[in-house]
Amino acid sequence: MFKRISNLFKGFFGLFIGGIERKNPEALLDVEKENLRKQIVEFNKGLATHAGLVERLLSQSKKLEAEENDLRARTKAMLTAGQRETAAEYALRLQTVDKQHDEVAAQLADAETRYKELIRARDVSVKNAREKMEKLRRDIDDMKVQKAMAELNEMASGMVTSIGGSGDTLSRLSEIVEDERTKAAGRARVSRDSLNMSDIHVQEAEQKALADMALADFAAAEGIAMDEPAKKEAEAPSQESQGTMGPSVSQ
Repeated sequence: MFKRISNLFKGFFGLFIGGIERKNPEALLDVEKENLRKQIVEFNKGLATHAGLVERLLSQSKKLEAEENDLRARTKAMLTAGQRETAAEYALRLQTVDKQHDEVAAQLADAETRYKELIRARDVSVKNAREKMEKLRRDIDDMKVQKAMAELNEMASGMVTSIGGSGDTLSRLSEIVEDERTKAAGRARVSRDSLNMSDIHVQEAEQKALADMALADFAAAEGIAMDEPAKKEAEAPSQESQGTMGPSVSQ
């Protein structure tokens, strides 16, 4: 039972972490870069330790080589001097040192080979990891571009749908405006037809006559002669009356 509950919590936790990773892949990539940096640091520490071993073997090999040369010279000198017993002791020590030197030289060769292999393996691994991370970085950028394009396309599609859906509203509004315009034009025509133009003409004539009378009073008060314009104005209606009455008289 507890194991099942533990697995359930692990599953929920995994889903939660997976959701966070999907929402922010750049943060996960930065974490992996930091992990790679730490791994490189630890690997370099191991390489430094191995390099120290190589240097120690190299120093030991040089010492054994120097001791070997010294014992060879001593053995030769003692043998030449006829001191066979001492020469034999030097020869025995020379054998031991020579054997140790060969072992150390073999270890040194192996250590150097291993060191170079480790460096090559580190460089190749780091290069591959960096190439993968760089590819992931480009993929993330491309994913952002694709998401942005998808959002723009969805927005554009929604706008087209909304604009297309507003056609009924625009048509209804156009009908309302046209109906109101027609009603207003009809009211204007009715009011114009109902206007009594004869009364307006009469009022206009009365206003003109009053103005002429006022002008005549002003001219009389100021001593200005107004006979000729008055005669012309008086003759005009008489000529019109003669023109209309002439044919009837001749008949």
